[in-house]
Amino acid sequence: MAGSLNILVLGASYGSLLATKILMAGHSATLICLPAEAELINSEGTLVRMPVRGHDGLVDIPSRDLPGRLDAAGPGAVDPADYDLAVLAMQEPQYRSEDVRSLLNRVFECRVPCMSIMNMPPLPYLKRISGLDTDPCRTSYADATVWDGLDPDLMTLCSPDPQAFRPPDQPVNVLQVRLPTNFKSARFSSDRHTAVLRRLEADILASRFEVNGEALEIPVKLRVHESLFVPMAKWCMLIAGNYRCVGTDEVRPIRDAVHDDLSQSRAIYDWVAELCVELGANGGDMVPFDKYADAARSLVTPSSAARALAAGAPQIERVDRLVQTLGATRGRQLEAIDGIVTRVDGWLERNRAA
Repeated sequence: MAGSLNILVLGASYGSLLATKILMAGHSATLICLPAEAELINSEGTLVRMPVRGHDGLVDIPSRDLPGRLDAAGPGAVDPADYDLAVLAMQEPQYRSEDVRSLLNRVFECRVPCMSIMNMPPLPYLKRISGLDTDPCRTSYADATVWDGLDPDLMTLCSPDPQAFRPPDQPVNVLQVRLPTNFKSARFSSDRHTAVLRRLEADILASRFEVNGEALEIPVKLRVHESLFVPMAKWCMLIAGNYRCVGTDEVRPIRDAVHDDLSQSRAIYDWVAELCVELGANGGDMVPFDKYADAARSLVTPSSAARALAAGAPQIERVDRLVQTLGATRGRQLEAIDGIVTRVDGWLERNRAA
């Protein structure tokens, strides 16, 4: 792996956060996005704003001030063979679209290793779990056939723990980080592909960004783990917080979803953690509930899934249904999780009817 790495990032919204860290580390990234987004990014670059410990306010990180090279393109304008790694940063239902699906198929054919930073783990990743029958899980996906051509050995999962959003009053090339935690990736099956992640991990850790003559260590690192289950710790947070933002007829902030009934939040969180352990995780792979609950105090808006439902989305990522299904395969059931799935189903039915 002499020279800089070339990373293909499918999705320019949340994907621009990881792309910024890649550029800071001196590597190159191509963002796959809509034509208007690509034109703006190629003209002006991206801007990521995030809090940095010891620094007042937010730090602006323009891609044009970073050592790596950034460009943006549509799905049909790139050759996957030119890239060392593909990052899947779109929402899971978006991969059904004809042009994105075509690009994904070409990524598969070129055998480019893929790291997903979706909340919803791609189906081939689940196939890496020893003894797990993934067939019952297929109905949790917008279109499970999208993933049928991918070798599980070429897929890994990275937990999208950093919380970020596009400010509604800013151009689409601006992303603001609310909670600057780390990306946590599982290794690939092969040492060769894992070495790409390890190099990114080390180079991101060593990178600095200069502000007013001071070289700042910018948060949001990439951490690579041996365990398949470390990224799945996010499931506990999603079910206890993000999906519980969804009420029958309205949505609420993550903070309220977690803290309005802290004992129920803990019970849901622990149930999901126990499910992960039954699937093969070590208890140490999971984030303690109290640490999550403390972080949730700063999450004062509804989750992206809840906002999408409130805006009329006919499809969202269904980690709630996936966790319910995986529980059923282990003879496990929790009424509170059944209620979450029912409420999300209700919103989707109304949105599709509209």
